[in-house]
Amino acid sequence: MSTIRCDIVSAEEEIYSGPVSMVVATGEMGELGITPRHAPLITRLKAGQVRVILPSGEEQLFFVSGGILEVQPQVVTVLTDTAIRGKDLDEVAARKAKEEAERILANRTEAIEVAEAQAQLVQALAQLQALERLRKNLKH
Repeated sequence: MSTIRCDIVSAEEEIYSGPVSMVVATGEMGELGITPRHAPLITRLKAGQVRVILPSGEEQLFFVSGGILEVQPQVVTVLTDTAIRGKDLDEVAARKAKEEAERILANRTEAIEVAEAQAQLVQALAQLQALERLRKNLKH
């Protein structure tokens, strides 16, 4: 089976690097599936999950806060401010962030606070969706 190297890099650290058979991420225009010999491209990523399918068929899940996905002939690179392994996501913190963002939006304070709250809400929802997908994968 052919593979391509995948690097997932946050502002703090390289969170993943290794051979994969496929990378699935959500770009601005929708979900992307990157396999070996994919055409080179660069696109912005939405906050959400990045799924890495290992050559063994095992799937690893990561949450990213958005960022850039770059595909080159030998490597797929995900650059993001925040990347968290699926198993390290904190459901309680994500639910708390979601509730706080919803509270700010309901009160309609300053425009800057509303924009920050909307961004926080998007990230919290994306983390919760990643957790839900991780739970479904564990059941199979």
